[in-house]
Amino acid sequence: MRIRIGCEMTYELPGPTPMIALLNVHHSRMADLERPDTVTASPSVPLTTYRDGYDNRCTRLVAPAGRFVLGVDSVVRDDGLPDLVLPDTGQAAVEDLPSETLVFLLGSRYCETDLLSDEAWRLFGNTPPGWPRVQAICDLVHRHIAFGYPNSRPTRTAAEAWRERVGVCRDFAHLAITFCRAMNIPTRYCTGYITDIGLPPPYEPMDFAAWMEVYLGGRWHVFDPRNNAPRVGRIKIAHGRDAADVPLSHTFGANVLTGFRVWAEEA
Repeated sequence: MRIRIGCEMTYELPGPTPMIALLNVHHSRMADLERPDTVTASPSVPLTTYRDGYDNRCTRLVAPAGRFVLGVDSVVRDDGLPDLVLPDTGQAAVEDLPSETLVFLLGSRYCETDLLSDEAWRLFGNTPPGWPRVQAICDLVHRHIAFGYPNSRPTRTAAEAWRERVGVCRDFAHLAITFCRAMNIPTRYCTGYITDIGLPPPYEPMDFAAWMEVYLGGRWHVFDPRNNAPRVGRIKIAHGRDAADVPLSHTFGANVLTGFRVWAEEA
């Protein structure tokens, strides 16, 4: 299966403004690209790429004053299969986890494990460890939060989402991540594309999506508390502790986002 992916973001800037963009697919999918997913800028400016502390592909630039457009467009080859479901996958004891996974047990900007730990053990302490426990967390979060773009707020944390019971995909992910970490399951926040392939219409306007990966049975597995069902055509851009680590663009100065388009569809 061939999936065309990309985005276009338009800004109005009062002056030259440094930016960091995370728009390239994760390096684990680079071999699946039919052509390089090169970031483009209009007007053209010098672009520098680097890998951040989580091995995500990042682009640095200085945007000029005025109208500025940042984008990417490519085609990814995909196996066309839905996310794996392996319900018998177990959970390792903390002392047996690889050292590189331990950072994903800790609290972070949007995932306050200290505030929700008691609640997590009350809710999930009697569930079977491993895959069934993570699925129980996703089931509850999926039911607990009402999805809606008018409910979006960039500062909402997991504890606030738990209290307010509203949010968007990042809020579903942050709350489920926090519960998983409180239950000693390494969990990282992911951002990228999810297609509507295999789903009946009508389709909502395309947007970037957030989900999570949990470390079970010696490897990372996808869970999606927002959709709470396996999906076809999930393409990761980046992962980190939470949304603060993987913004699509980080702008070091005043700016107004005046246009935003995302596409992820079968080519």
